[in-house]
Amino acid sequence: MDNVGNVSYITMSGYVELSKYKYLFFTVMFLLYILIICSNSVIVYLIWSNKGLHEPMYIFIAALLFNCVLYSTNIYPKLLIDFLFEKQIISYSSCIFQFFMFYTLGITEFLLLAVMAFDRYVSLCNPLRYQTIMTKTTVSICLVMAWLFPVCHIAFETIFTAEAKLCSLNLNGIICNNAIFTLHCVKSKPLTVLGLLSLIDLVILPVLFTIFTYTKIFIISYQQCKTFRKKAAETCVPHLLVLASCSYLAAYDVIIARVESHFPKTARFIMTLQIFLYHPIINPFIYGIKMKEISKHLKTLCFSKV
Repeated sequence: MDNVGNVSYITMSGYVELSKYKYLFFTVMFLLYILIICSNSVIVYLIWSNKGLHEPMYIFIAALLFNCVLYSTNIYPKLLIDFLFEKQIISYSSCIFQFFMFYTLGITEFLLLAVMAFDRYVSLCNPLRYQTIMTKTTVSICLVMAWLFPVCHIAFETIFTAEAKLCSLNLNGIICNNAIFTLHCVKSKPLTVLGLLSLIDLVILPVLFTIFTYTKIFIISYQQCKTFRKKAAETCVPHLLVLASCSYLAAYDVIIARVESHFPKTARFIMTLQIFLYHPIINPFIYGIKMKEISKHLKTLCFSKV
């Protein structure tokens, strides 16, 4: 096919058995989306409304869960529409926007987790300087950079993607992630370089920093008393669980981008669902159950409503 420069719509061809189970898919995904919005919003509300939770650690948790809401809202509404309509199509400009938001918000999570690791390190290993280091200004800068840095980084990749020549209007997927590159006539070297830089700068380095920081915390806590070790475990384990979940998400996205087109359609569909199905649901439950202060306020809220 020649260059499709004036393309208006792209067909999403990654769905399987949609005609048979579209109402089942719609119902399940709709309920999951409502659960994601409600569970994340409740924790954010608890942190916002309780002055006792206005500490850097809880502010970062609220930012992380708010990011989950934005991430899911970028995916689920379009997915629900596709389940109900006979044709699963999306305008190229909307696809580019979803691509941009998908990676910007996904990467923000890794940066927030890295900031949270630093916060825990200062709190546990240098408590006397915690108030002077983790000031309101520091927290604000960390939050702004966690969202702004991915925006600036992914913007360049998005611009190259938008300007690339298309030779196909058939996207072998259900969301506009890096599967969009398969529509291009040729593989772009600048895109490949930018993609590699993004993976290193925005994913691998923050993950390594987070792992290194928590490793140092656990080494120091091992040398301390039992009470210190318990406190370190209570505050660090939830973050590590979320990091594992987030890394699992990123790994699936990279794998899907690398598998060939002849890869079984059903398997590809299931793998794509892994990217956004569990992670936004797991986060609020991890923090709601594992974080002692949040759990306490959550129980108070539930009992007061009952």
